[in-house]
Amino acid sequence: MFVENLQKAIQNEYADYHYYKSMYNLTSDPYWQGFIQHMYEDEKSHYEMFQQLYYMLTGTFVQNLQKRASCINLKACAKSAVKDELEAAEMYKEMLLQIPIQQAYAPLFVAMHDETEHAIRLSMMYNAL
Repeated sequence: MFVENLQKAIQNEYADYHYYKSMYNLTSDPYWQGFIQHMYEDEKSHYEMFQQLYYMLTGTFVQNLQKRASCINLKACAKSAVKDELEAAEMYKEMLLQIPIQQAYAPLFVAMHDETEHAIRLSMMYNAL
């Protein structure tokens, strides 16, 4: 179950990275661009940490990952992304309780915290737009 959830997390982090990069181009406001850049850099970091963890557990990397459709409306995308970020934080919390090796703790904890932070950033953006 842990490895399957980790594989799902890798797919989601990859997709979110590209989704947030597409959101970045929908605003010229440096304040929101800073929020969005922070989020997509975090997502890339999570993806890399989770791929490394997956490799430690299985000896392979997750391949053939899919991107999400690009964002075309900043407010609608922020609203949708809040839900996704909160769901990810919940999944990582559950995964923390199932870690098969100690090396899984740090990446899951960091990602869980970051996803909650992203939800706050996105909520603020949604409410301001």
